[in-house]
Amino acid sequence: MLRIAICDDMPNELQNLVLLTNQYISAENLDAEVTKFSHPDALLIAIESERFHIYILDIVMPVVNGLELGRQIRRLDRDSQIIYATTEPQFALQAYAASPINYLIKPINRQQLFDTLILAISKVDLAEEKTFTIKTAAGLRVIKLSEIVCCEYSSHSVIFNLANGDDAVSRTIREKFSEYIAPVLKDRNFLQCHTSFVVNMRRVERFAKDSFTLCGGKIVPISSKQYSLVRDNYMDYLMAKGDL
Repeated sequence: MLRIAICDDMPNELQNLVLLTNQYISAENLDAEVTKFSHPDALLIAIESERFHIYILDIVMPVVNGLELGRQIRRLDRDSQIIYATTEPQFALQAYAASPINYLIKPINRQQLFDTLILAISKVDLAEEKTFTIKTAAGLRVIKLSEIVCCEYSSHSVIFNLANGDDAVSRTIREKFSEYIAPVLKDRNFLQCHTSFVVNMRRVERFAKDSFTLCGGKIVPISSKQYSLVRDNYMDYLMAKGDL
Protein backbone atom coordinates (compact mmCIF):
# COMPACT_ATOMS: atom_id res chain seq x y z
CA MET A 1 0.00 0.00 0.00
CA LEU A 2 1.17 3.48 -0.89
CA ARG A 3 1.39 5.69 2.22
CA ILE A 4 1.30 9.49 1.98
CA ALA A 5 1.89 11.91 4.87
CA ILE A 6 0.73 15.53 4.66
CA CYS A 7 1.90 18.09 7.22
CA ASP A 8 0.59 21.65 7.38
CA ASP A 9 -0.21 23.72 10.48
CA MET A 10 -2.98 25.68 8.75
CA PRO A 11 -6.23 23.65 9.04
CA ASN A 12 -7.77 24.89 5.78
CA GLU A 13 -4.57 24.32 3.80
CA LEU A 14 -4.13 20.87 5.34
CA GLN A 15 -7.68 19.91 4.51
CA ASN A 16 -7.31 21.14 0.93
CA LEU A 17 -4.12 19.12 0.38
CA VAL A 18 -5.75 16.01 1.83
CA LEU A 19 -8.84 16.54 -0.34
CA LEU A 20 -6.85 16.97 -3.55
CA THR A 21 -4.60 14.02 -2.78
CA ASN A 22 -7.57 11.78 -2.07
CA GLN A 23 -9.18 12.93 -5.31
CA TYR A 24 -6.08 11.80 -7.19
CA ILE A 25 -6.05 8.46 -5.36
CA SER A 26 -9.71 7.88 -6.24
CA ALA A 27 -9.28 8.93 -9.86
CA GLU A 28 -6.37 6.53 -10.31
CA ASN A 29 -7.94 3.78 -8.19
CA LEU A 30 -4.78 3.46 -6.10
CA ASP A 31 -4.29 1.28 -3.04
CA ALA A 32 -3.16 4.15 -0.85
CA GLU A 33 -3.83 5.95 2.41
CA VAL A 34 -3.28 9.54 3.46
CA THR A 35 -2.30 10.51 7.01
CA LYS A 36 -2.52 14.16 7.99
CA PHE A 37 -0.42 15.97 10.59
CA SER A 38 -1.17 19.46 11.85
CA HIS A 39 2.17 19.86 13.61
CA PRO A 40 5.68 18.82 12.52
CA ASP A 41 6.41 17.31 15.95
CA ALA A 42 3.61 14.81 15.44
CA LEU A 43 5.08 13.71 12.12
CA LEU A 44 8.58 13.43 13.62
CA ILE A 45 7.22 11.14 16.33
CA ALA A 46 5.38 9.04 13.75
CA ILE A 47 8.40 8.47 11.50
CA GLU A 48 10.40 7.04 14.39
CA SER A 49 8.38 3.85 14.04
CA GLU A 50 6.68 3.96 10.65
CA ARG A 51 7.48 4.96 7.10
CA PHE A 52 5.66 6.90 4.43
CA HIS A 53 6.46 6.74 0.74
CA ILE A 54 5.53 10.35 -0.04
CA TYR A 55 5.59 13.45 2.17
CA ILE A 56 3.80 16.70 1.31
CA LEU A 57 5.16 19.42 3.60
CA ASP A 58 4.42 23.04 4.31
CA ILE A 59 7.54 25.11 5.04
CA VAL A 60 6.43 27.87 7.43
CA MET A 61 5.40 25.94 10.56
CA PRO A 62 5.98 26.40 14.30
CA VAL A 63 8.96 24.96 16.22
CA VAL A 64 10.25 22.79 13.36
CA ASN A 65 9.91 24.37 9.93
CA GLY A 66 9.40 22.35 6.78
CA LEU A 67 13.05 22.67 5.75
CA GLU A 68 14.29 21.09 8.97
CA LEU A 69 11.48 18.55 8.85
CA GLY A 70 12.59 17.52 5.36
CA ARG A 71 16.18 17.11 6.56
CA GLN A 72 15.03 14.97 9.49
CA ILE A 73 12.97 12.78 7.17
CA ARG A 74 15.89 12.42 4.78
CA ARG A 75 18.19 11.43 7.67
CA LEU A 76 15.93 8.45 8.39
CA ASP A 77 14.75 7.68 4.88
CA ARG A 78 16.74 8.37 1.74
CA ASP A 79 14.21 6.84 -0.64
CA SER A 80 10.96 8.62 0.17
CA GLN A 81 9.62 11.38 -2.09
CA ILE A 82 9.25 14.87 -0.59
CA ILE A 83 6.96 17.52 -2.04
CA TYR A 84 6.97 21.03 -0.61
CA ALA A 85 3.78 23.08 -0.73
CA THR A 86 4.18 26.63 0.54
CA THR A 87 3.26 30.28 0.14
CA GLU A 88 6.95 31.25 0.35
CA PRO A 89 8.90 30.93 -2.93
CA GLN A 90 12.11 32.34 -1.40
CA PHE A 91 12.92 29.06 0.38
CA ALA A 92 13.15 27.02 -2.83
CA LEU A 93 16.94 26.89 -2.94
CA GLN A 94 17.27 25.91 0.72
CA ALA A 95 14.59 23.26 0.28
CA TYR A 96 16.72 21.27 -2.11
CA ALA A 97 18.94 20.11 0.75
CA ALA A 98 16.20 17.51 1.33
CA SER A 99 16.10 16.54 -2.37
CA PRO A 100 12.40 17.27 -2.90
CA ILE A 101 10.75 16.11 -6.10
CA ASN A 102 8.93 19.45 -6.48
CA TYR A 103 8.30 22.80 -4.82
CA LEU A 104 4.70 23.93 -5.22
CA ILE A 105 3.47 27.43 -4.50
CA LYS A 106 0.10 27.93 -2.81
CA PRO A 107 -2.69 28.23 -3.71
CA ILE A 108 -2.05 24.73 -4.99
CA ASN A 109 -2.94 24.10 -8.59
CA ARG A 110 -4.85 20.83 -8.80
CA GLN A 111 -3.26 19.61 -12.03
CA GLN A 112 0.21 20.61 -10.91
CA LEU A 113 -0.20 18.56 -7.74
CA PHE A 114 -1.56 15.62 -9.74
CA ASP A 115 1.40 15.76 -12.14
CA THR A 116 3.80 15.87 -9.20
CA LEU A 117 2.11 12.87 -7.56
CA ILE A 118 2.41 10.95 -10.84
CA LEU A 119 6.14 11.60 -10.86
CA ALA A 120 6.57 10.84 -7.16
CA ILE A 121 4.67 7.56 -7.36
CA SER A 122 6.70 6.48 -10.39
CA LYS A 123 9.80 6.70 -8.20
CA VAL A 124 8.35 4.84 -5.23
CA ASP A 125 9.66 1.34 -4.62
CA LEU A 126 7.02 -0.71 -2.84
CA ALA A 127 9.42 -3.61 -2.41
CA GLU A 128 9.88 -2.56 1.21
CA GLU A 129 6.45 -4.04 1.90
CA LYS A 130 8.04 -7.47 1.65
CA THR A 131 8.13 -9.29 4.95
CA PHE A 132 10.29 -11.82 6.76
CA THR A 133 8.95 -14.28 9.31
CA ILE A 134 10.99 -14.94 12.44
CA LYS A 135 10.56 -17.78 14.89
CA THR A 136 10.97 -16.15 18.31
CA ALA A 137 10.60 -17.49 21.85
CA ALA A 138 7.11 -15.95 21.90
CA GLY A 139 6.07 -17.47 18.56
CA LEU A 140 6.11 -16.40 14.93
CA ARG A 141 6.70 -12.72 14.21
CA VAL A 142 6.31 -11.11 10.79
CA ILE A 143 8.36 -7.96 10.18
CA LYS A 144 8.56 -5.68 7.17
CA LEU A 145 11.96 -5.53 5.51
CA SER A 146 11.70 -1.74 5.57
CA GLU A 147 11.62 -1.86 9.39
CA ILE A 148 14.96 -3.68 9.63
CA VAL A 149 18.02 -1.52 10.33
CA CYS A 150 20.46 -4.42 10.53
CA CYS A 151 20.67 -8.12 11.33
CA GLU A 152 23.28 -9.54 13.69
CA TYR A 153 24.24 -13.17 14.23
CA SER A 154 25.07 -13.86 17.88
CA SER A 155 25.14 -17.07 19.95
CA HIS A 156 23.36 -19.10 17.24
CA SER A 157 20.48 -16.60 17.08
CA VAL A 158 19.78 -13.64 14.81
CA ILE A 159 19.02 -10.22 16.28
CA PHE A 160 16.95 -7.93 14.06
CA ASN A 161 17.46 -4.27 15.03
CA LEU A 162 14.29 -2.41 14.04
CA ALA A 163 13.67 1.23 13.14
CA ASN A 164 11.42 1.78 16.15
CA GLY A 165 14.25 0.84 18.53
CA ASP A 166 13.01 -2.66 19.26
CA ASP A 167 14.93 -5.88 18.71
CA ALA A 168 13.41 -9.10 17.38
CA VAL A 169 15.46 -12.15 18.35
CA SER A 170 15.12 -15.47 16.57
CA ARG A 171 15.22 -18.84 18.24
CA THR A 172 18.42 -20.85 17.81
CA ILE A 173 19.11 -21.46 14.14
CA ARG A 174 20.81 -24.58 12.82
CA GLU A 175 21.82 -23.36 9.39
CA LYS A 176 24.56 -20.87 8.60
CA PHE A 177 23.71 -17.22 9.08
CA SER A 178 24.17 -16.53 5.34
CA GLU A 179 21.67 -19.28 4.51
CA TYR A 180 19.15 -18.12 7.10
CA ILE A 181 19.32 -14.50 5.96
CA ALA A 182 19.33 -15.28 2.20
CA PRO A 183 15.66 -14.23 1.67
CA VAL A 184 16.45 -10.80 3.12
CA LEU A 185 19.55 -10.44 0.95
CA LYS A 186 17.43 -10.90 -2.17
CA ASP A 187 16.19 -7.36 -1.53
CA ARG A 188 18.52 -4.87 -3.22
CA ASN A 189 18.58 -2.65 -0.12
CA PHE A 190 20.43 -5.21 2.00
CA LEU A 191 24.12 -6.00 2.08
CA GLN A 192 26.15 -8.51 4.08
CA CYS A 193 29.20 -6.57 5.22
CA HIS A 194 30.57 -9.06 7.74
CA THR A 195 30.22 -12.75 8.56
CA SER A 196 27.81 -11.80 11.34
CA PHE A 197 26.14 -8.65 10.02
CA VAL A 198 23.70 -7.57 7.31
CA VAL A 199 22.77 -3.90 6.93
CA ASN A 200 19.82 -2.15 5.35
CA MET A 201 21.62 0.36 3.10
CA ARG A 202 18.63 2.69 3.29
CA ARG A 203 19.51 3.13 6.96
CA VAL A 204 23.19 3.98 6.45
CA GLU A 205 24.29 7.44 7.60
CA ARG A 206 28.04 7.07 7.19
CA PHE A 207 30.37 4.70 5.38
CA ALA A 208 33.97 4.20 6.53
CA LYS A 209 36.68 1.69 5.67
CA ASP A 210 35.97 -0.43 8.73
CA SER A 211 32.30 0.23 9.49
CA PHE A 212 28.84 1.52 8.63
CA THR A 213 27.15 4.00 10.96
CA LEU A 214 23.40 3.48 10.85
CA CYS A 215 20.44 5.67 11.74
CA GLY A 216 20.24 5.79 15.51
CA GLY A 217 24.03 5.67 15.86
CA LYS A 218 24.62 1.92 15.73
CA ILE A 219 28.04 1.05 14.26
CA VAL A 220 28.33 -2.17 12.25
CA PRO A 221 31.76 -3.55 11.36
CA ILE A 222 32.90 -4.26 7.81
CA SER A 223 35.08 -7.33 7.32
CA SER A 224 38.54 -6.29 6.14
CA LYS A 225 38.59 -9.24 3.73
CA GLN A 226 35.27 -8.17 2.22
CA TYR A 227 35.91 -4.41 2.19
CA SER A 228 36.48 -4.04 -1.56
CA LEU A 229 33.36 -6.03 -2.42
CA VAL A 230 31.27 -4.21 0.20
CA ARG A 231 32.54 -0.82 -1.02
CA ASP A 232 31.76 -1.65 -4.66
CA ASN A 233 28.28 -2.96 -3.84
CA TYR A 234 27.48 0.07 -1.71
CA MET A 235 28.74 2.48 -4.38
CA ASP A 236 26.68 0.66 -7.01
CA TYR A 237 23.64 1.00 -4.75
CA LEU A 238 24.17 4.76 -4.35
CA MET A 239 24.73 5.23 -8.08
CA ALA A 240 21.55 3.33 -8.91
CA LYS A 241 19.65 5.66 -6.57
CA GLY A 242 21.27 8.72 -8.07
CA ASP A 243 23.09 9.69 -4.85
CA LEU A 244 26.51 9.79 -6.54
